[in-house]
Amino acid sequence: MNLLRRTPGAILAIVAAFLIYLLLWPVPIDPVAWEAPVDAGLVDPFEPNDRLRKARLIDLGSHQGPEDIAEGGDGLIYTATNGGQVIRFDATGNHIEVFAETGGRPLGLEFDSDGNLLVANAYLGLQRISPDGTVEVLSDEYEGKPILYADDVAVANNGMVYFSDASSKFGAMKTGGSYEASLMDLMEHGGHGRIYRYDPTTGETSIILDGLNFANGVAISGDQQYLMINETGSYRVLRHWLEGPDAGDTEIAIDNLPGFPDNINNGLNGRFWVGLIAPRNKLLDDMSGKPWLRKLVQRLPASVRPKAVPSSHVIAINADGEVLMNLQDTSARMPALTGVFESRNTLWLSSLFGNRVGKLDKRDLANQ
Repeated sequence: MNLLRRTPGAILAIVAAFLIYLLLWPVPIDPVAWEAPVDAGLVDPFEPNDRLRKARLIDLGSHQGPEDIAEGGDGLIYTATNGGQVIRFDATGNHIEVFAETGGRPLGLEFDSDGNLLVANAYLGLQRISPDGTVEVLSDEYEGKPILYADDVAVANNGMVYFSDASSKFGAMKTGGSYEASLMDLMEHGGHGRIYRYDPTTGETSIILDGLNFANGVAISGDQQYLMINETGSYRVLRHWLEGPDAGDTEIAIDNLPGFPDNINNGLNGRFWVGLIAPRNKLLDDMSGKPWLRKLVQRLPASVRPKAVPSSHVIAINADGEVLMNLQDTSARMPALTGVFESRNTLWLSSLFGNRVGKLDKRDLANQ
């Protein structure tokens, strides 16, 4: 009888403890209120299609997470993996071999004019790999503080290297990985992203843009006048002027994308390829103006928090943000498609997860 009388009180105590946990338990994020743009969904010019369906998927064996792709002067295709290796293979997808061990999590890749491979290593900073596979760190700190999440890299004709630090607060290594850190930064929306410039002549690193919400892909225009930058947490692509009368200014090239922009790579004929790694999340958008609610959700199990939904979606835009191509695979065979490397005859597709890269013959696009 006494046990029965105490049962309601015990239940109330449990409920109270749970509510106190939801409201007061410390979490690593300190969310900032913002106004997410209304998501129009996959409407013109982003209508659903299956133009990527004919892409051939190349199995990389035990190598996982081919996040970015570049082509070397040797004609081989290079990609980064979450095991720390940069691997390479021929244009048919055969003869896969390890080119270099980076010791971290390589993400963005770009070759310079001397045949060196520049790597944005999420754990270790900006690296350079010589043609013989020797790895060196070029930049891993700024003003005495470590660069915590190097994400993408672009090399100018004059040798200057531009690279993104996705989050100066949520480091990829200390937060448990690049994906886990991205979720933290997106939930906080605290403007911790930066773009750096590395001068290979002086060895100096300088900051050219900060306050970004997850600074991701970066590419330099063919005329070297501006950078195109993916601001993942704000669903947009920015144009930052390096030269000319607007040097130092930043403007929005395209806004309110239907997904999270990841890599941005130079294509042919002046276009830029943008990978939309996942669709927008309605819950995350609805909570944009409610920091307290985002903090509460962060206290819930990871399995019920907002996360990436499988998607295969890339677009090509021009410098003014006009959508030139919209390519999708509704079956999401590459469930976290990060971007495109374009050669004369082929679109190579990279992905954050899985052990496959995509190869799409451009003739298959022309015939659709």
